[in-house]
Amino acid sequence: MSISPSNTEQADGLDGFDPRSGSLLERLLFNHRAWVLGVCVLITLLLGWQATRLQLQASFEKTIPDRHPYIVNYLAHQAELTGLGNALRIVVANPRGDIYDKEYMETLRRFSDEVFLMPGVNRTQMKSLWTPGTRWTGVTEDGLDDGPVIPEGWDGGAASLQQLRVNVQRSGEIGQLVALDQRSSVIYVPLLTQDAAGQPIDYGAFVHKLEEVRARYSEAGVQVHVTGFAQVIGDLIAGVKTVLAFFAVAVMIVTAMVYAYTRCVRSTLLVVLASLIAVVWQLGLLPAMGQALNPYSILVPFLVFAIGMSHGAQKMNGIMQDIGRGMHRQIAARMTFRRLFLAGLTALLADAVGFAVLLVVEIDVIRELAIAASVGVAVLIFTNLILLPVMLSYSGVSAAAAARSLRAEEGGVLRRLWAGLATLTGSSRALFVLGAAVVLAIAGFWLSRDLQIGDLDPGAPELRADSRYNRDIAYVREHYGASSDVLAVMVRTPEGQCSGYETLNKMDALEWQLRQVPGVESTQSLALMSRRLLSGLNEASPKWYEFPRNQDMLNTIAVRMPRGLYNDRCDLLTLYVYLSDHKAATLERVVGFVEAFAQVNNTASTQFILAAGSAGIEAATNQVVRSAWSQMLLLVYAAVAALCFVTFRSWRAVVVAVLPLMLTSILAEAIMVLMGMGVKVATLPVIALGVGIGVDYALYILSITLASLRAGATLMEAYHRALLFTGKVVTLTGVTLAVGVLTWIYSPIKFQADMGLLLAFMFVWNMVGALVLVPALAAWLLQGRAQARLQTASSDAIGASA
Repeated sequence: MSISPSNTEQADGLDGFDPRSGSLLERLLFNHRAWVLGVCVLITLLLGWQATRLQLQASFEKTIPDRHPYIVNYLAHQAELTGLGNALRIVVANPRGDIYDKEYMETLRRFSDEVFLMPGVNRTQMKSLWTPGTRWTGVTEDGLDDGPVIPEGWDGGAASLQQLRVNVQRSGEIGQLVALDQRSSVIYVPLLTQDAAGQPIDYGAFVHKLEEVRARYSEAGVQVHVTGFAQVIGDLIAGVKTVLAFFAVAVMIVTAMVYAYTRCVRSTLLVVLASLIAVVWQLGLLPAMGQALNPYSILVPFLVFAIGMSHGAQKMNGIMQDIGRGMHRQIAARMTFRRLFLAGLTALLADAVGFAVLLVVEIDVIRELAIAASVGVAVLIFTNLILLPVMLSYSGVSAAAAARSLRAEEGGVLRRLWAGLATLTGSSRALFVLGAAVVLAIAGFWLSRDLQIGDLDPGAPELRADSRYNRDIAYVREHYGASSDVLAVMVRTPEGQCSGYETLNKMDALEWQLRQVPGVESTQSLALMSRRLLSGLNEASPKWYEFPRNQDMLNTIAVRMPRGLYNDRCDLLTLYVYLSDHKAATLERVVGFVEAFAQVNNTASTQFILAAGSAGIEAATNQVVRSAWSQMLLLVYAAVAALCFVTFRSWRAVVVAVLPLMLTSILAEAIMVLMGMGVKVATLPVIALGVGIGVDYALYILSITLASLRAGATLMEAYHRALLFTGKVVTLTGVTLAVGVLTWIYSPIKFQADMGLLLAFMFVWNMVGALVLVPALAAWLLQGRAQARLQTASSDAIGASA
């Protein structure tokens, strides 16, 4: 018979057991089990009904760091920037030839009119060849003239089509609204933040309606490509609905794994039930708190279920072994509660901290993820640390399963494995393990130096490279000569002075210098357009390519420019910078150049400020992520270390628990480099979650190891006992957590697949660290004098579970 992992009170029947023993919480719960079950049933029914009100939402404003200076500047001028932050570009291509075709133009008109009437469209700023705001300006035999691109008296005949061709060429829209090969044109659709009723735009419904329109016109003989934030979110929402099916698959896989371990149907089903109850409570609490799920936080119920299964397996393992030793099921449940409640509570609090530190990221979708996950982990304290042991005290486990668990502990391959791992507490073997860990840490750190902030690939990195959206992005880039990655630099002037000589000269200087910066494909501004028109008015004479000092002439030119280049009050200019991509290095280079220029050239009357456009928002997001990255890691490690110290009352034990987590973080960053992943909104939470959840293994193993050390065992004996009692279930926990998130790799949403792969690696590697690095570190930190201190230290926290 093996030595019990703790000197807990034992009794084969209830007659010899004192129900007044144990902590106040234990007595309160187990002496009133029926009340506990009744209250939990009522809460589950109430929150289950509340969960039916939960919504899946996505908001443009919640995906951007709205407190970053760039975004503050953008939001302050949002109404004057023609939808630069949130707009769709619908490309309608003619597969039969160019756009100068009557049938194509009529199809484009109907398409444009139908989109114009969709709810949520900013109709005043929508633009296509058919909108009256799309105009041409040029020098004719009658002088300077302009007009709408669609000629007056349009009838679709040869003369109208020829005049349309001339007007398009005069308009300067080739490469903007019209493709370079003139076989397609764009319907530019800025979106409002709220609909007519004042409600946030429902992107899922909007994109669903757009998909219907898209399919109908595709059948009419044109090819349609759509880019923009709303389309990305719509595709994410559609992908999320597919991901929900993975939840059922994960439940079945994890249930099968736990059953393979226990071979007990009733205890397995109770562990699954407790974890599903936690998910129901979480989903019910979110709408009560005014929260909703988004494409990022939709994965949190997966995590909550997997974490619940891992902690449930720990409780079930303890009860199963005690019943196998002859204890009554109720006493076994209470003894396991005593041993593991504090370790489980600390582990879940560490999980919660791992989520809660994400609140430092000033992006609302990440904060909503943090809130949803923290709520989920909080309810696990009730469902898996309290409700599950109470339920198991009624059901127990099958006698055959308990006997099998005991036989597995006392012999077989696993016992030899545990004995081998226990030898790692010897100084020589521990030194070898620590040496290998140092080598891995150095190699991982070397690779992680190349870790970048932001996106590393063109297109929408949230989606697969071969997704329809990314194919549409590639089409736009190929046929329009510029990507949809636009950085808008705002130039603020006194009212009515946007066309001032000094202002235009400075803008022109910045624009010319930007065109020399790698990653900048083209630019557009009032300065550039004014130069071209001035030259055109004077027979293309290069002498007139300079700005005249005559302000009246400059004003005359300015009033004929497109309104997207300056606002109605003439106190805000917009310089459009079209980038080759939105990779982190490109954005950092261009934004840094503009900031340096502004620092030298800003005056009281002319101020260059950043930033709008998709690239400007991405640049701001990257800066917030960079700032939060190190801050988040520092906070999560500090919090986990503090929780471990409260639990163990030993700084040496804290070092033993935390150092393996640090190695995992370093290796995870190296894995991100090898996989071509950057640190961004989607991957930022992963490292924090891996640290918070990863400490669970060490907490369970060390809690039993330290209890045995205090009872007088040697370190090798103490660690061996911990492995006999919890080693198998720690392995099960690591594999269970990894499998629970590994199903995400089949998601059509790439960032979910990336998160699943990274989390799976961290869960498995943290398990390995707990089984291999913990004994090696303990050999140098918990032997000798440290062990003597542990035996005499105050153990109030551990004593409740020892």
